[in-house]
Amino acid sequence: MTASNSSVHPVFERRESEARSYCRNFDTTFTSASGSEMTDSTGKTYIDFLAGCSSLNYGHNDPDMKTALIEHISNDGIAHGLDMYTDTKAAFLETFEEKILKPRGMDHKVMMVGPTGTNAVEAAMKLARKVTGRSNVIAFTNGFHGMTMGALAATGNAGKRGGAGMDLHGVTRMPFEGAFGDNIDTLSLIEQMLDNPSSGVDAPAAFLLEPVQGEGGLNAASKEWLEGIGRLAKKHGALLILDDIQAGIGRCGTFFSFEEMDVQPDLIPLAKSLSGMGLPFAALLIRPQYDIWKPAEHNGTFRGNNHAFVTARVAIEKFWSDDQFQKDIARRGEIVKAGLQQIADMVPSATLKGRGMMRGVDVGSGDVAGAICARAFEKGLIIETSGAEDEVVKILAPLTTPDDVLQKGIDILTSAAAETLETTKIAAE
Repeated sequence: MTASNSSVHPVFERRESEARSYCRNFDTTFTSASGSEMTDSTGKTYIDFLAGCSSLNYGHNDPDMKTALIEHISNDGIAHGLDMYTDTKAAFLETFEEKILKPRGMDHKVMMVGPTGTNAVEAAMKLARKVTGRSNVIAFTNGFHGMTMGALAATGNAGKRGGAGMDLHGVTRMPFEGAFGDNIDTLSLIEQMLDNPSSGVDAPAAFLLEPVQGEGGLNAASKEWLEGIGRLAKKHGALLILDDIQAGIGRCGTFFSFEEMDVQPDLIPLAKSLSGMGLPFAALLIRPQYDIWKPAEHNGTFRGNNHAFVTARVAIEKFWSDDQFQKDIARRGEIVKAGLQQIADMVPSATLKGRGMMRGVDVGSGDVAGAICARAFEKGLIIETSGAEDEVVKILAPLTTPDDVLQKGIDILTSAAAETLETTKIAAE
């Protein structure tokens, strides 16, 4: 799609950088949003199955978060305070401690980093190297960890890496589970490489991976595989970094994506839905024995967003004080899975990907997946692709999406898929 829609102001084409991306697929100007829906300047409303790429797990403009934030601003609450002590930071940390960490038997320290996920990953890689005295980080095929230079080195996508303008180093790439097909045990392969003193793989400072690969195609690590990586990290004196930026905050069914697995991550980068309302907020969770930073050794002007502290606290209190929200996610995840199965049944060799409310269907072709998403947008659904070749149609609907709205979105997607596949079939004939 191009910027020819009359609802799109020409200033975007005239003045905004060519680096813009999502807007190229959603050719309209959005003006308002509520819950799981967005409205454009023509008055057309779309169901949102992208949710800020999982930055809006609780939907757009949650009323309780909005009320708390407006009250904070109206009372001249702190907007920016570097990393000074504030009442909003204290309230967030106490809530996070009582409702997230303690119930899960976790004692991690919370490090405030710059406002984006890539900064949390940079801090994790830097700290792992500082703790171990080693430089090599093991990352995985199809992984995505951010666009700044260190995180980009750990990212697999060739197109994104191509923007670096220089060599990316300090990382050894290993195959994620299933990378070579179901018949290849990548965990065994990795273990053999690390155990072999002539493999050429330097002793790692850390293993860095996403339990479910967001941009890499929704590849979901099994319990056995992820626990095996955890054992390898301990065996080789490396830290385990589980990047929960996209897969966490309820997206996979539990607050952390790895809760149902017997792993103890040493470092956990968080961002995206951490603020609860789409505000910039990232943090790195650190097991206390590894919190060896010197003051200001890793900092940033915008480390800790006081407005985000307000909304994050409300989000945790509202959705994570008991297990009801988690049960809702499980139920809605099954609705999504059933809908995607309908699409999979239309495409020979199609496979379902992901888990929880982080799901998609691999239709085997980036062109087909892109066409399905484009047709869905025409019909009133915002949805994107994922994977090395953009071959996965990926659903990241808000976790709070009402069942009827969720089903309506799935019906639009199924219809778009059927129409696209029929057109593709006719063209092939």
